[in-house]
Amino acid sequence: MKADANGRGQATPEAAFDIWLQRGLHHMFDDVMQEPIPEELLRLIEQDREQS
Repeated sequence: MKADANGRGQATPEAAFDIWLQRGLHHMFDDVMQEPIPEELLRLIEQDREQS
């Protein structure tokens, strides 16, 4: 039995919320994470690294 389950094998309310939140965030942002990083942003990051 998992650590986040109660004695009846059901997820605790906190674990259920965590699962719901994770699934919701994946649903909303998985497509965004697949997009390439814009060249301008990469250039700004590289400039910042050079200044550090």
